[in-house]
Amino acid sequence: MYNQRKQDVTAKGSTAVHQKEGGMWLWYAIGSAVFAALTSILAKIGIEGVNSTLATAIRTIIVLVMAWGMVFVTGKQGEIGMISSKSWLFLVLSGVATGLSWLCYYHALQIGQVQKVVPIDKMSVVITLVLAYVVLHESMSVKELIGGLLIAAGTLVMVL
Repeated sequence: MYNQRKQDVTAKGSTAVHQKEGGMWLWYAIGSAVFAALTSILAKIGIEGVNSTLATAIRTIIVLVMAWGMVFVTGKQGEIGMISSKSWLFLVLSGVATGLSWLCYYHALQIGQVQKVVPIDKMSVVITLVLAYVVLHESMSVKELIGGLLIAAGTLVMVL
């Protein structure tokens, strides 16, 4: 089902975007990793003496303002009416999962050590690989399987 939707989207012109952007995904992924690392360090400093739930709410307001700012800067606000009910459902569920993740993460950061919390949080990579295989029926190569096992092993080494 997901793969069919992915093919339908590609058939509607997504291919042109991928060709135009080329390898830009890599730079965005690197930026994501750098900013995620900064998030952990800045959050650990920022939550000192602040309730982790309150800190998460403050962070969320900033993210909300930045995200909607980009929507308006890029002129995409008019596309909100074109979102299907299925997409709404899964975007809402994704938002709930994100909120729960952030609440857990901030509380873990507040009471734990960054060098132990972050590797466990990054186990999401391994969990995502498994869920992509089981739920989305994406293939998993031997290389991806070995990489996932190495991430899991590395996490254990870092936290034990």
